Amino acid sequence: MAEDEQTTIEPRSFLMCTTEVARLLGVEGVAMEQEGRRARHLAHAVRKPLLERASLPEELFAPLMAAAVYDPDPSFCRWFVEPAVYAFGRRRVMAALVDCLRTGTDAERAGAVRAWYCAHVPLHADRSPAYGPAGVRDPALDESRDIKDAWLEASMRVFAEATDLRMRHRVLLDLPTSRTAYAPRLHKLLESTLASARAHSDPYIRRWAAAADRNAV
Repeated sequence: MAEDEQTTIEPRSFLMCTTEVARLLGVEGVAMEQEGRRARHLAHAVRKPLLERASLPEELFAPLMAAAVYDPDPSFCRWFVEPAVYAFGRRRVMAALVDCLRTGTDAERAGAVRAWYCAHVPLHADRSPAYGPAGVRDPALDESRDIKDAWLEASMRVFAEATDLRMRHRVLLDLPTSRTAYAPRLHKLLESTLASARAHSDPYIRRWAAAADRNAV
């Protein structure tokens, strides 16, 4: 089910993204039962073709990522993220989401958080021919340890800068509470984030800090 607050995203933005994906795939003649469900119908129509192709054109990467970010329903943005991970690699997909978290609007950042979860989808050779020739995949496509560190850093910086409580929730509450999950270079930023979270007026944010403090004992 879509998050209530995501209804503020301009519906035509998601429709624009799904329309572009469908155009680039050559998917036409999609039946529209309800005018307000046009974007979702298009998303459903492109889901199977996206996973069935052995490769996707370079020009499709940006529209796929935009559709994933603008999809207001966290249950379905995987339809765009998963084929992008297979065709372009987990590393590139995650890097694009980090960029969106760093520079996007609040609505785009919220979409990036939803898509980030989907970007961890497990990969199987029999799921998509884009996995790799003869079921062999270049591991460099999915190497993402440094990208995950960049996500942690961007999340903490957004928490420090955001004025909207919902945005602070989104970027903080899913972050690891164990210090071992953070690269040494991020420890100073983590301590600053913890100090701010401990003193925050919101009980959920304080609870996150308390969990991190317990894990440190």
